[in-house]
Amino acid sequence: MKQLVWAVVAFGALLAACAQTTGPASESISIAGQGRDRVTESDETPETRRARVRLELASAYFGRGQLTTALDEVKLAIASDPRLVAAFNLRGLIYAGLGDDGLADESFRRALQLNDRDADTLQNYGWYLCQRQRFEEAESFFNRALAIPLYRNVQRTLVTKGSCQARNNRLEEAEATLNRAFEIDSSNPLAAVNLAEVLFRRGEFERARFFIRRVNTNPDMANAQTLWLGARIENKLNNTAGTQALGRQLLDRFPKSTEAIAFERGRFDD
Repeated sequence: MKQLVWAVVAFGALLAACAQTTGPASESISIAGQGRDRVTESDETPETRRARVRLELASAYFGRGQLTTALDEVKLAIASDPRLVAAFNLRGLIYAGLGDDGLADESFRRALQLNDRDADTLQNYGWYLCQRQRFEEAESFFNRALAIPLYRNVQRTLVTKGSCQARNNRLEEAEATLNRAFEIDSSNPLAAVNLAEVLFRRGEFERARFFIRRVNTNPDMANAQTLWLGARIENKLNNTAGTQALGRQLLDRFPKSTEAIAFERGRFDD
């Protein structure tokens, strides 16, 4: 169960990263007597424009799980603009998805060679390292992202950092990190679900119930993993009616899921 909840975080983090891989390849240009100015599409060269379009296609294919096609497009983006940080970041995600750790690691490092303050790469490389149990390295990359002034995705990185701390069985620290994420935006289901999971593991079932209910009461946000976590929490609280109600939702909506099978077999403590 823990791995499935954390997989939700990974998916959300990767999609957020991909959503930010579009746009001009450079952030600013020099103007005589005026210092630097923000780049718009009219400033793009034909090469950077081609790279941007290829990167947009690669992101779309990646979002649909078409990793090989996404890789082809990201290679073309890099061929057009070898300094496009977002392309190397996405290439790292793609190779990680394909199970090629060597090329994934090299891709993330190349992106950071080009821009060591690219928050999206720092975020995604940190999660990549966490999945490979390189926990101390992962945390250093999360912290570097969080230290960037005016970073717009603080909550996303806090959720991922907290989930990684939980993977490393640092539950008290994970709770504190996820609480910070929840305080930024209490409507974010990823913060609520992962915080509920950590509290469940710490034996704080009433508090865990509060957070998981925020997700499960919304049919658009609830899924097999969240319903099963809710059922397990209610079981720990000896609430038979609540356990069965969540179980029925699980069986009705996700009858072939591993969570539904676990519920039918009464495997609440696996």
